[in-house]
Amino acid sequence: MKFALINYLFVLFCLTLLTACNNSSAAKEPLENPTKKELDLRPAAVLSEDFKSYWYSDQAELTSYKLEQARYGELRDGHAVLIYVTEVFLTGKQVKTDSPNSESISILKLNSTKNYSTGIYPYSVMQSTFYPVANNQHAIKVSSSMQEWCGHVYSQINNRNQFEVILHSYFEGEADQEFKLNKSYLENEIWTQLRIDPTTLPQGEIDIIPSLEYLRYRHSQVKPYKATGRLETGKYELYYPELERSLIINFNPEFPYEIESWEETFNSGYGQSAQKLTTKASKLKQLNTPYWRQNRNVNEVLQDSLMIR
Repeated sequence: MKFALINYLFVLFCLTLLTACNNSSAAKEPLENPTKKELDLRPAAVLSEDFKSYWYSDQAELTSYKLEQARYGELRDGHAVLIYVTEVFLTGKQVKTDSPNSESISILKLNSTKNYSTGIYPYSVMQSTFYPVANNQHAIKVSSSMQEWCGHVYSQINNRNQFEVILHSYFEGEADQEFKLNKSYLENEIWTQLRIDPTTLPQGEIDIIPSLEYLRYRHSQVKPYKATGRLETGKYELYYPELERSLIINFNPEFPYEIESWEETFNSGYGQSAQKLTTKASKLKQLNTPYWRQNRNVNEVLQDSLMIR
């Protein structure tokens, strides 16, 4: 009994130490996958020393892009930012953990933002992807939100026994929805999987859920669509014949596989203003820095460094 009590106090002490060190956004070390039921996971990727050195450095990778965004049948000037950082994630609650435990895994998180104007009013888009660095299953969670003066919309997919989908929208035809889907590839996860190992990206004819951003633009159903994936050196392409849409991502073929630019071609606008347009984003600047500690007025100069103001 006394031995069990000592063990309990030791475990409690260790958890207290972990809790005291959770202020940093970036994960310090890769964690193993949870031992629960193995779920049909593929073998976990073996992380190289280069990967650990780059992604577990207590910094995030911030990259800004010059953006030409297709919206309402016209191209809009703006900027995009991709924010990559590793975090410790709870697979049960599917949130960043304050106290790592047996359900914790290491994920590569991507927050992607877009800001541009549509006439008199600003338009803001943010998508988040939480992808296991083990690269052995689908993203644990993806989400998307859009804000503009007409209102805002929010979408989320949680990866559990099935994909659990939540939609909230101010449009009557969409409103509030909750439903489940069988698992398939997610376009949102492509952007993180590529950063871990581009050779594992899906190729050939596949079923894939397009980006949540695109589906909200077109008010299309959240479901898998037929597509073709193709990988070349430093380039990945998706084509959706039913949607008449293509996505091309150009990246550095050498680790850490930074994204240099992308193009997305689809039908934009409605009625007589509808036409096929190509959204383009080209790299401006990149910073590797702990942005979560840089929230003072004096740090605003870093926005100039990223060329986003």
